[in-house]
Amino acid sequence: MRHASLFTRRRFLTIGAALAGTALLPERLRADGIGLREWRGVALGADACLQLAHPDPAEADRLIRLCLDEVGRLERLFSLYRPDSALRRLNRDGALADPPGDVLRLLSEAVAFGRRTDGAFDVTVQPLWQLHAAHFGRPGADPEGPPETAVVAARGLVDYRALRVGPERIAFARRGMAVTLNGIAQGYVTDRVSELLRGQGMDRVMVDLGEIRALGSHPDGRPWRVGLKDPTAESRLSETLEIADRAVATSGGYGTRFDAAGRFSHLFDPATGHSARHWSAVTVTAADATTADALSTALSILPASKAEALLSGFPGVTARLTRPDGGVLRLAA
Repeated sequence: MRHASLFTRRRFLTIGAALAGTALLPERLRADGIGLREWRGVALGADACLQLAHPDPAEADRLIRLCLDEVGRLERLFSLYRPDSALRRLNRDGALADPPGDVLRLLSEAVAFGRRTDGAFDVTVQPLWQLHAAHFGRPGADPEGPPETAVVAARGLVDYRALRVGPERIAFARRGMAVTLNGIAQGYVTDRVSELLRGQGMDRVMVDLGEIRALGSHPDGRPWRVGLKDPTAESRLSETLEIADRAVATSGGYGTRFDAAGRFSHLFDPATGHSARHWSAVTVTAADATTADALSTALSILPASKAEALLSGFPGVTARLTRPDGGVLRLAA
């Protein structure tokens, strides 16, 4: 079996490719009537893979189509780039009446993670992203980044506590605020797909939609294997994790760099308005992908002492933090 790779893209695009057929399996699995059906393609802007242990290839393909339909449905709600998405309408209008259930649920969870991380995770950092994208998108942009006055102004629009989330209306308390779900939505979508498959009776599944969740173990009885890309050389793996009934998410500044030198990335510290540079990559394992995704984002902007204190509030979660020099700090709650 191949190693599933972690990617740190933070954009939602479209789903591509078709069913890729059955994976190659050891003969003893085939003799037991177990088939590992595999789809590989692109989902949510990242290389994606679904692996289902099922004896009936046609039924496995039907389940995969259900999963891809669910990913498409959720992308239409959460995308920053689709003009008709619920998130785009919220950012454009400053409010969203009668929000769809998944938008309400995800934003409620996002605000809760804001509270639990003391603001290290904040979905309202989009004004900082917009500022830096506009600055570095201009010819001859100052390599030192936007003026500090502009950073201060954008940071004044960043505050998860000013996001009002209710079943009848979601709204910003300040004009000019905006939300990005790129630090949590991939984990959320991964969880929804995983729960869809669990509801269909599947208990040996690997879902890789950029963030990863495993239901049960590999059909040969061992854990699923997840390869972590080396942030200094993405062509090689820095480590292989073995997981069962766990989720894995990675965040890294190399996912979206605004400048050629890599000094400015999408991982903004809400407290300063500047890109965090403590770690080159942060990998979190947790019981669900939403938690792993949000915490990998939050830990990415914290120094070691604060990262350890934060993780202590999340029992059962582990983190692997890679320093720019390649050193690794391992934390466990």
